[in-house]
Amino acid sequence: MRLRHTAPVVAALLLIAGCTGGTATESPADPADPSPFAACPALSGGGADLPDVSLACFTGGGRVRLADLRGPAVINIWASYCGPCRTELPVMQRLADRTAGRLTVLGVDSGDTRGAAASFAADHGITMPNLFDPEHRLADGVGTVTLPSTIFIGADGKRYVHRYPMDAAELSRQLREHTGIEVAL
Repeated sequence: MRLRHTAPVVAALLLIAGCTGGTATESPADPADPSPFAACPALSGGGADLPDVSLACFTGGGRVRLADLRGPAVINIWASYCGPCRTELPVMQRLADRTAGRLTVLGVDSGDTRGAAASFAADHGITMPNLFDPEHRLADGVGTVTLPSTIFIGADGKRYVHRYPMDAAELSRQLREHTGIEVAL
């Protein structure tokens, strides 16, 4: 009898807490699941205020050391199993499309499976470069457990971590505040 009342409470707590993820150990470049994402940018000598974490590019072709990122930049930490991430990621794609050449926009698929992430991205037209982080190394390194989380890097290399989902208006506001870039989404 007690279990019948416990399940709704547990479900409500998980919803309030946001998505905190699972753990995956898949290879980042499984040829059975072609990647819908663009190739990762080459980074060098940026000096961003990020943990010294190197993550595999989702498309294969090596690893990206995030501390080498040069601002201004936006990094969106997401997973396909996270409802708020699924709503926010298309907004991040619009940001990437509208700021190409002025802003680096990267996704980091965290604690997910490669197949689920690729399927979601393909179904929703997500093509911005993405890194694969099945062990939550970046999220842990910046002290966040809730997905989605977005890291804004200013031209000076300083970071700001936003730990809640954003709609287009809020993303535009945060972008302006933390990078100085104005864009209508």
